[in-house]
Amino acid sequence: MGAVKTKRMPRAVREQQMLDAAVRTFGRRGYMAASMDEIAELAGVSKPLVYLYLNSKEDLFTACIRREAAALVAAVRGGVRTELPADRQLWDGLRAFFTHTSHYPDAWSVLHLQARTHGEPFATEVAAMRAEIVDFVTQLILVAAREAHRDPDLPASEVAGIAEALVGAAESLADWANTTPGVNSRQAAATLMNFAWAGLANLMDGRPWTPPEAAHEVSG
Repeated sequence: MGAVKTKRMPRAVREQQMLDAAVRTFGRRGYMAASMDEIAELAGVSKPLVYLYLNSKEDLFTACIRREAAALVAAVRGGVRTELPADRQLWDGLRAFFTHTSHYPDAWSVLHLQARTHGEPFATEVAAMRAEIVDFVTQLILVAAREAHRDPDLPASEVAGIAEALVGAAESLADWANTTPGVNSRQAAATLMNFAWAGLANLMDGRPWTPPEAAHEVSG
């Protein structure tokens, strides 16, 4: 009997299959330890085909970062309904973020751990994703401030700083949630919401915390 021919797969589908295998391998083994042989075997293709489609290990890793960054940003944006109150928008955004990072832990490892620790051009790709999320959170805070105040007076630098801090906390909490048994995405989102919203609400209501007078501070 002759060899059985397998159905030819469209290039776009085959490429996504390779990226799936690469994300899993990079996420679990790290960029340096991951091999193209292992990725090809997991994808069910030959190593030359991986090189034909994606050129090199560096290009493959970059493609993984771009795909997973776009997916995470889309998940966060898609989780927020702008017609809802400000606290609900932030809650839904956090739920979307933690749900996505918990469902795709290998992708989160690629974005938050692997890409940042292996220099350029990987770090730049992740920085662009992070900047987009920070900008989105900044806009959420500004909308919330406008709802709380008829004429809000929050300095742009302060809002930007709050957004940076909130995103940084979410990133750290996602790492913790993904490695702590029994912590789900809802619990992680609630933890950060309880940590952040009380302070945000006071700030938006015109009741910011202020540092003590310099004369009363302990020098050091």
